[in-house]
Amino acid sequence: MASDRIFGLVTLITAVAYIAAATQIQTNFFSGEYLPKLFPLIIGAVAALSSLVLIFKPDPDPDWPMARTWGNLAVAVVVLAFYSVLISPLGFILPTAIAAMILSYQISPNARQAVLAGLGLSLGLFVVFKFVLMLGNVVAYRIPTPAKLWDAISILIPFVGH
Repeated sequence: MASDRIFGLVTLITAVAYIAAATQIQTNFFSGEYLPKLFPLIIGAVAALSSLVLIFKPDPDPDWPMARTWGNLAVAVVVLAFYSVLISPLGFILPTAIAAMILSYQISPNARQAVLAGLGLSLGLFVVFKFVLMLGNVVAYRIPTPAKLWDAISILIPFVGH
């Protein structure tokens, strides 16, 4: 019960900080570019409402996951952190495929299915983003220099010149 309330409070603080950061996004309502600000505000509002439910109506007897689940969550966080910094220097397809393969393998440890899921998700999402949604800034692949790769990865290393 206390753990739900603590998590709810941490989530509420994070949601409020997220909303505060979203209000700093400069948009021009008259040009129709209000979505870059509106979408983060909606996400922050949903997170804040969800956290209030956790604070005021906690689970009386929560079941905490086993240690293996915490390890899987840690792997997923590391994979997504690397994905977020490698998508810029490597393009969309390769980092998305690798991240989807690793996360798919965690869900169902079958290497063949994980590779197929990663490739299918990566290529399918690229087609949707590039040709259906017509997002012009989605780049399929890039061949980075070692310096650009190091600049991207060094963001994840604390106290390294960023």
